[in-house]
Amino acid sequence: MDLLDDLHARGLVHDSTDLAALRARLAQGPIGLYIGFDPTADSLHVGHLVGQLFLRRFQLAGHRPFPLAGGATGMIGDPGGRSDERNLLDAETLGRNVERIKGQLVKLLDFEPGPFQATLVNNADWTASISMLEFLRDVGKHFTVNQMTSKDSVRSRIESEHGISYTEFSYMLLQANDFRHLYETHDVELQAGGSDQWGNIVAGVELVRRRLGNAAHALTHPLMLRADGHKFGKSAAGESVWLAAERTSPYQFRQFWIQTDDRVIATYLRMLSLRPLDEIEQLVGEQLAAPERRVAQRALADELTSMVHGPAAAAAAGEAATVLFGGDPTTASGAALEIVAAEVPGVTLPADVQGVRVHELLIEAGVAKSASEVNRLLGQGAVRAGTRVLDADGLLRTSDLLNGHFLLLRKGKRDFAVGKLSPRG
Repeated sequence: MDLLDDLHARGLVHDSTDLAALRARLAQGPIGLYIGFDPTADSLHVGHLVGQLFLRRFQLAGHRPFPLAGGATGMIGDPGGRSDERNLLDAETLGRNVERIKGQLVKLLDFEPGPFQATLVNNADWTASISMLEFLRDVGKHFTVNQMTSKDSVRSRIESEHGISYTEFSYMLLQANDFRHLYETHDVELQAGGSDQWGNIVAGVELVRRRLGNAAHALTHPLMLRADGHKFGKSAAGESVWLAAERTSPYQFRQFWIQTDDRVIATYLRMLSLRPLDEIEQLVGEQLAAPERRVAQRALADELTSMVHGPAAAAAAGEAATVLFGGDPTTASGAALEIVAAEVPGVTLPADVQGVRVHELLIEAGVAKSASEVNRLLGQGAVRAGTRVLDADGLLRTSDLLNGHFLLLRKGKRDFAVGKLSPRG
């Protein structure tokens, strides 16, 4: 199966210019392509993974990806998909965001020197020095207002109660000029992106034709949607799943995929997994036969966590999940126990736990409200230290420590607290 057929089979082709012409061009040899990511936050989120992995699929097929960090367009903000104006960010914040996003892109693409090397570009590098008169003359003159207002993203904003500022109205022209610049300086012949970018992308195709007299190609993929039909984004408080570990921990990232709704897991697998399609369809079949096992969710969770956070973090997150969902904690690595400690209430232990009462620790962690409640739980055999059911006196032993310095306390099946042994000194 060639690249375009594979993309079709995965449901990753939404709109395109002449697909037959693109297929013929790909057959001739490596092509340069780009997708832009605006740094309006200091991290990308899971909705961006489709585009990042779209670039990776082309790279694996022998083409040259150019991920673009929008240091210039990020100052404007794309009006698409929004009902009101974005808050404009200052140059210092945008620069910091660009650097953070660069680190995330590097994890998913190969930047090592070679014929298919990924090249990271920032549109601020060629946009910041252009004067307003130059921009109007060299870019603005090639577009009519009629063309620009016919785009869905612009028209919907014009018709809304908030309207659209000239600042956001100009976004399409800035993105079109990015394509022209990359075509002219890096031989980038294809721009790809989410389906909501179609109007901006074809504007770039048109500018390449008018300014350079050459044919360019455009290809969009569907947006990855939640089970409720809403797109992933940066705005919804508490709902974003970020690629930055300090915003969404590797454990939380992995659990997001584990908890994926059965209605969309097959779609997510096809769009995001780099596995061959026959393996994906086998996973989907196993999922349909026994949905309670969450085979497809686990496969995608492990693959994506390993990609985004690295194999070691993915393995530790998997171990931590095993512990938190009832597995044997005595076999968990120190890295996994560190994750558990970050996800559950914690207490600091004295240098020696031998003979320490568990009562105060459970109360401090909020797992129990009073000593009498702890006594009742101990009498019911409902408190464990590691795998040991504590005696009625609730006294701890040095042997209860896991990996030398972690104390994992569990009330019942799901209430945990972790103590970490204080260093001697």
